[in-house]
Amino acid sequence: MQKVIEISHATVYRGQTRVFNNLSLEITRGCSTAIIGPNGAGKSTLLKLLTREIYPVQSEGGYVKVLGEKTWNVWELRAHLGIVSQDLQEQYIGGAKGINVLLSGLYSSNDIWSHQTFTPRDRTEAMRLMEILGVSRCREKRFSEMSTGEQRRFLLGRALIHDPDILVLDEPTSGLDVKACFQYLEIVRDLMKAGKTVVLVTHHIHEIPPEISRVVFLKAGKVAADGEKTDTLTSGNLTGLFDIPVELVQFNGFYQAMPKGCTFDE
Repeated sequence: MQKVIEISHATVYRGQTRVFNNLSLEITRGCSTAIIGPNGAGKSTLLKLLTREIYPVQSEGGYVKVLGEKTWNVWELRAHLGIVSQDLQEQYIGGAKGINVLLSGLYSSNDIWSHQTFTPRDRTEAMRLMEILGVSRCREKRFSEMSTGEQRRFLLGRALIHDPDILVLDEPTSGLDVKACFQYLEIVRDLMKAGKTVVLVTHHIHEIPPEISRVVFLKAGKVAADGEKTDTLTSGNLTGLFDIPVELVQFNGFYQAMPKGCTFDE
């Protein structure tokens, strides 16, 4: 299987802080993966590595490849790597209309602008995606006037409009109520069933849908565990990851972390 993400012996700094030391991680096409870790584990740094916002320290044998390439034009890369992140949602221009949010994905911009051109096919695809995502009624609504769930769906459509090879979701249901959470996860499940490779980065266990086949634990900038979901996602492993007693509950392919005789320090 093709390696869509390949990180080899990468040492990465954010400012003066070393986040990763000799990090290695591979994800193959079709293997939808959840990357789980507590705050400070390096999840946001990993996202920035993939989008080429930061680079590893140059070293022999140390590199990051996306779709087999070490070097990308950032704008070209964004046509192959669809990302929905908390940062994007917070920074997106509030005055953008819904349909323009989707179309902006074709240029990786934060709205559409006069120098950008869109074909009838582009607009038809945007309308199709809004229909699939259940937000057609909001196509003229401004981004700042949408609910958190509506914003998240439009940004998902923005990521999907160029049919990327990889879809990376950063804490996809954070801030959503129960209904919006379930609806969003159902959309993500349908994408994986249709063959989309999804990388889900989170610390929320309930966000991991049944179609995720592999789980990677990140802790203090290192891969603490990596393997098939049923082998890796266990009460004992989660207890070690979050440094607190955890009981893992499973129902219909979904998981939830529950406290296991916890005593919390003041």
